[in-house]
Amino acid sequence: MATILPSPPKVGMVSLGCPKNLVDSERILTKLRADGYSMSPDYAGADVVLVNTCGFLDSAKEESLEAIGEAIAENGRVIVTGCMGKEAEVIRERFPSVLAVTGAHQYEQVVGAVHDAAPIPPSAYLDLVPANPLGGDLKLTPKHYSYLKISEGCNHRCSFCIIPALRGDLASRRPDAILREAEKLVAAGTRELLVISQDTSAYGLDLRHASYPLKGGGEIRSDMTDLARHLGQLGAWVRLHYVYPYPHVDRVIPLMAEGLVLPYLDIPFQHAAPSVLKAMKRPANEAKVLERIAKWREIAPDIAIRSTFVVGFPGETEADFDYLLQWLEEARLDRVGAFRFEPVAGAAANDLPDPVPEEVKEERYARLMELTARISAEKLEAKVGRTLDVIIDEVGGDGATGRSQADAPEIDGQVHLRDAGHLSPGDIVKVEIEEADEHDLFGVPA
Repeated sequence: MATILPSPPKVGMVSLGCPKNLVDSERILTKLRADGYSMSPDYAGADVVLVNTCGFLDSAKEESLEAIGEAIAENGRVIVTGCMGKEAEVIRERFPSVLAVTGAHQYEQVVGAVHDAAPIPPSAYLDLVPANPLGGDLKLTPKHYSYLKISEGCNHRCSFCIIPALRGDLASRRPDAILREAEKLVAAGTRELLVISQDTSAYGLDLRHASYPLKGGGEIRSDMTDLARHLGQLGAWVRLHYVYPYPHVDRVIPLMAEGLVLPYLDIPFQHAAPSVLKAMKRPANEAKVLERIAKWREIAPDIAIRSTFVVGFPGETEADFDYLLQWLEEARLDRVGAFRFEPVAGAAANDLPDPVPEEVKEERYARLMELTARISAEKLEAKVGRTLDVIIDEVGGDGATGRSQADAPEIDGQVHLRDAGHLSPGDIVKVEIEEADEHDLFGVPA
């Protein structure tokens, strides 16, 4: 007689916030799948729904609360995890029926909560479901690119940020473990590794930059430059995110010139005016930063720099904002995002004097985005006629969409290709650039 296996419980997942949260979601789902659970693509088919929340800004918290409310309305059995888990009382007060609330990167707790809410039926078959045979996590991104988290937490105490309260101080992963994960991802088809953390430049500081042995011989230091060099030898694109402009970042630029690391840096400058940076409790070395950017471009002429800025920070004067605009005009960053300042519960900046009126924030935000859009358009126009390497993300009909080395997924621009129906996602091809607009490039396979 054939053995009829009991159906495993199904888990749904809503993942909000940054790529670091997405990595947490992948790890949680990987563990649940290894425990025998299956995944549900919708609310209706799920025995329990996980909502991985973001709690960085009040607007993000509201989005998280809305997602929790939707999951409860559509399914009713909801477990909350992520950054907003620090505010369990707020969540429970608004949604008393939530089954459990856990904090950021508390993998064991959230998996335990799922086991309690939707137990696996006893079965020798279901209890021994293996994880990914290559050892990697279940992926929530396309096969050809993967986020690689190298550390958690942050030692900075910026006045507008509560990340250390949510995720703790810097906790770096061992470099040999990171390299093993990266090797498995590349073996499974990853063509682009996106290195993420709260503060990539500080990687290894808590490990005292100790060295660790590698399987095939040799060793690797717990240092951003050494880690980047080893990752660059795996044959995939390596893209660095959330890099604070510490002096030792200069050592990474030659790796870009050698082709080991993509000529791309994601640096959260936040502002340029010294008085605002001081109020933010961030380094106020904006003049030297401009000098360093110029030197980086001498070493790696194609380096793309993306950043984010806060407008309307308490005490920001019109002179401060004009200083920022002039700095941006000189820095000519490739990609710029901006946020209007908003108070975050628990942040020291909430108590600063001279708040900026909302209408002034909006006006400054519009001016900043107009300036940076013009700079972006000028820089992209200069690429017309060039041939660039492009990684393909989507193919449809006779066209395709991809990204150049200057573009990270989801946050930067794209390259739109004609006569490209023969390509596949993950292909890296030469593309002749024919046109450009403020954010995107247009071309044809060379």
